[in-house]
Amino acid sequence: MATQGHARAGDAGNLEELYAELGKMDMTAGWINREQPILYSEPKTAFRPMHWRYTECHAALDAAGRLINTELAERRNLVMRNPVEGNDIATTRTLVSAYQMILPGEKARSHRHAPHALRVILDGVGSFSTVDGEKTPMETGDIVLTPGWCWHGHGHDGDQPAYWFDGLDVPLNHLLEPMFFEDHPDGFEEVETITAVSPYRFSWDGTLKALEGAEADNEGYFGPRIQLDAPSMPTVALYVHRWDSGLQTRRQRSATNSIYVVMQGTGSSTIGGETFKWARGDTIAAPNWSWIEHKASEDAVMFQMSDEPLIRFAKYYRFEGS
Repeated sequence: MATQGHARAGDAGNLEELYAELGKMDMTAGWINREQPILYSEPKTAFRPMHWRYTECHAALDAAGRLINTELAERRNLVMRNPVEGNDIATTRTLVSAYQMILPGEKARSHRHAPHALRVILDGVGSFSTVDGEKTPMETGDIVLTPGWCWHGHGHDGDQPAYWFDGLDVPLNHLLEPMFFEDHPDGFEEVETITAVSPYRFSWDGTLKALEGAEADNEGYFGPRIQLDAPSMPTVALYVHRWDSGLQTRRQRSATNSIYVVMQGTGSSTIGGETFKWARGDTIAAPNWSWIEHKASEDAVMFQMSDEPLIRFAKYYRFEGS
């Protein structure tokens, strides 16, 4: 059939006939005008700058806690979906975020998956994470990593519900298609060691101490910040910013996707022309090539995850400031 189609295309007497025959061959001419061009002068995205308020999502999680347990929902989480046509989960093109809650006494079953994941603990006393047999605390302000294909589960020994932010590169995995997932054969991974110090855990106290020595960039685009060392998660960069009250960053944009989580303080961010007033626990999505500037109304600590390492590896990275 392919040979016959090729022969008919070779006999085309005009462009319309050629286009029709190429369509039968599952081909298109590279020179035609397209609704979505093959190449364009700068990044374009349908993803929107977004803002999710923790107070509202906290209440929704409380409702979920009354209505569904961990037997029916292995992870009681609420996914922050960007309102792009056809999109079901992605927060930005390569990243997804969610809020999650666990009740006292609950345990979430262990599993592993190809995508890399992390948690920013917003309210938690007595909650814990188990990653590849290592049990570590998940306390308020902690940042806990779950690198791809590590067994992981979590539980709660405290007496009040625990809440956190989840960040994963699942949409990137969907785009590239190397998805793998596996439930732990025992349901819950056996704990081999218990420790408060782990390369998978950045404690709140440790982060604050590191921020004390952080210096602002020379041009004022970011303010004082640190980068968390996460070599086992090569597709994402993890930053924590310290913004003193009144600090305003200069406007900048880059060819990366970012998600911000407010760990402390209040302020506002203008992203892609939209201004969002944020408070502790809120989440903000900044799509690729969006102009970004931040202002702190009071002393603030902001977590940021982005796909910057991936973009830099592919030599796609660009940065502009004004």
